[in-house]
Amino acid sequence: MSTRATSWLAWSLAALSVAMFLAGVALYIVTLPVQPPTSWGTGGISAPLWSMLPFLPFSIVGALIASRHPTNPIGWISLAGGILWMLGIVADTYMLYGLRVASPGSVPYPVAVGSLSEWMGPTAALLFGTYLILLFPDGTLPSSRWRPVAWLCGAVIATNIVGGTLAPGPLFELKNVSNPFGLEGHPWLANASDAIGLLFPVCMLASASSLIVRYLHAGEDVREQIKWLAFAATVVALGVSGAVIYGTLFASDATGSTNPLLGDLLEDAIPLSFAGIPVAIGFAVLKYRLYEIDIIINRALVYGSLTAMLVAVYFGGVTAAQAIFQTFTGQDNLPQFAVVASTLVIAALFNPVRRRIQSFIDRRFYRRKYDARKTLEAFSAKLRDETDLDSLNADLVTVVGETLQPAHVSLWLRPDTPQKGEKAD
Repeated sequence: MSTRATSWLAWSLAALSVAMFLAGVALYIVTLPVQPPTSWGTGGISAPLWSMLPFLPFSIVGALIASRHPTNPIGWISLAGGILWMLGIVADTYMLYGLRVASPGSVPYPVAVGSLSEWMGPTAALLFGTYLILLFPDGTLPSSRWRPVAWLCGAVIATNIVGGTLAPGPLFELKNVSNPFGLEGHPWLANASDAIGLLFPVCMLASASSLIVRYLHAGEDVREQIKWLAFAATVVALGVSGAVIYGTLFASDATGSTNPLLGDLLEDAIPLSFAGIPVAIGFAVLKYRLYEIDIIINRALVYGSLTAMLVAVYFGGVTAAQAIFQTFTGQDNLPQFAVVASTLVIAALFNPVRRRIQSFIDRRFYRRKYDARKTLEAFSAKLRDETDLDSLNADLVTVVGETLQPAHVSLWLRPDTPQKGEKAD
């Protein structure tokens, strides 16, 4: 297939994914009054955005990669996963529309179409969690030793599709509707499908370990590519951890069934954080501003630590002030000036704390660059006062050797030549 035809195919599939996204949102809005209740996040009309919008970039980035590097399966896997996810959402909302909103019999095959979502969503998640990682970033396995893992992942995906299609029993979204393709009288299919589900995390962990092995044996460019994906995955992990911790510690009742608004917003942010993964994959595979990931990680470490420290100081200050005020006055309401004072303290601490954190992170995680900067600063200070040319020459060679670390350093100075009209000695 020619490059032009490949590009046309990739972008056509991406356009199909966008169309399904819009159709899914429209169907969700129509079926909102009959949607099954959910305790996840803020819910409401924004729910389809949290479940669909983060996965739309997989299709867009996949088309971009596939059109530029058609032989790299990363683009096609990302594209296929995004389409499957959108198909699953559309199939699910189509079933609800046909069964609970439209006139009976006016929508063709609502249950048959809706049952497809039983395996489409999990298949998309498996593609993202296995092959997208296993083949990242160049589309090949780290070595031939990883072929059994690739075959296992393929077998699990195929078995999940067959099991999700043929397993008898109620559908996941509508418990009162049975799977129309389920083979009644064969309950072992449902049990086998559940057993296969236990292999999902095994395949994902094996794929993640392949990325670690690839990083340890890779060159500089590949390591930078892996850093992009690792950074995006870390953001997702931190979001999940934050939501779990907040929901556990600050639930409004003993069962934890309802969370405060901040906890709901954190839960909404979890699926949104997945949108960073395809973006990171695009930067990595296309090698666009590849080496800026070190700067991004540095800034994330600095401002993430800074935010955590300032939030702790703020809440600690407000809590301490409230305890002191309540002890001496017996009143529970904290005066406004205490909140204002805590805010002013945070503003005053921002720059000094940021500089301290930046210096610590540079020394701890970016020692080579930190030492190089210190060497240049020392040389610049000496350059202002030094007048001996031979000494400056030696210092310049030393600075270049310590900062750039070339294989060989030599310094050549053009000899003085007499000006026109002057006599040479």
